[in-house]
Amino acid sequence: MNLLDELRELGVSVDEGVKRLGGNAAIYKKMLGTFLKMMKTYSFEPDYDNAAYDDITEKAHAIKGAAGNLSVTPLYDAYTEIVNLLRGGQPEEARDILVKILPVQEKILNAIESSVEKK
Repeated sequence: MNLLDELRELGVSVDEGVKRLGGNAAIYKKMLGTFLKMMKTYSFEPDYDNAAYDDITEKAHAIKGAAGNLSVTPLYDAYTEIVNLLRGGQPEEARDILVKILPVQEKILNAIESSVEKK
């Protein structure tokens, strides 16, 4: 199975993402590689400190934006909710959403990484 089909099965709106890039699937795949690198920098674990979550909010917002631009829908939806909850002073609820999305996130990132490694 190719990368785009695998991502579709994981809920990524691949066709929408490709369309945003002028219909160029090669550029979309390249941007997914950039997204993977960004995620390694910005990702965070659920054990963040409730007392100081400004940094976590910024990271979640960056992930939300990048995921939205590439139509990585499951991550976009989850991180939108996480950002809203953090900004609303609900870090525990945000943590619950993060715990639920991390396995999906891992599958998406592994699919992208496997494709990048094949090149």
